[in-house]
Amino acid sequence: MKLWPSPLVIIAAGLSCTCLVTGLLAQSPAQVQRVGTSEQMPPPVSTDLNPVPLEWVPPALLDLQAQAAVKSSFTLDRAMLGVAADVMNDRDPEVRQSINKLDGVSVHLLRFGANRIADPAEVDAVRDAYHLRGWKHVVTTTDHGGPVHNETADVWVVMDGANMRGAVVLAETPQSLTLVTVAGNLSPVDLLHLRGHFGIPRFDGDELRQHQDHDRR
Repeated sequence: MKLWPSPLVIIAAGLSCTCLVTGLLAQSPAQVQRVGTSEQMPPPVSTDLNPVPLEWVPPALLDLQAQAAVKSSFTLDRAMLGVAADVMNDRDPEVRQSINKLDGVSVHLLRFGANRIADPAEVDAVRDAYHLRGWKHVVTTTDHGGPVHNETADVWVVMDGANMRGAVVLAETPQSLTLVTVAGNLSPVDLLHLRGHFGIPRFDGDELRQHQDHDRR
């Protein structure tokens, strides 16, 4: 299982996909938006139809950003994602349809270097933050046989009936961390179609498919 996708993530009208991707990942660490503090934790996500907050991250992630050797954060809004859907070829209409359901995507990429690792306590604190906010944890996968051992992925969702209003994907290896928040009127299968796009890590989707099948009963 490959948790760190290739860096294909920025969209700007009129540019080729290759140029757009390069432009986004060239953002400096100073452009990382620090939102929230260790003293303030937002209340649990309610069950109304408020948008999922793309700008919020767990306070522990800010501590991990300070420890990372390389970091990049960015947000794609609905307009930018619409450009993405237009730029993408038509080989996979299901992916394009899933993109059209998105309201936004927020991505945080952290690399800790060959001689450093992500603090396990801080990573656990990131996970705990979503549990405390009431997000439903639906996926945990671990791959001990990949090119980087101990690759782990977690997925949390906010549900509105059978559909998702948002989801978070956390992908961890000892030297790297990817946190992606997506907002939109999605199905669990839409999230599976979006794997590998816009910085969304690839993860085993069996548990998410089982979750959707259970909700349909």
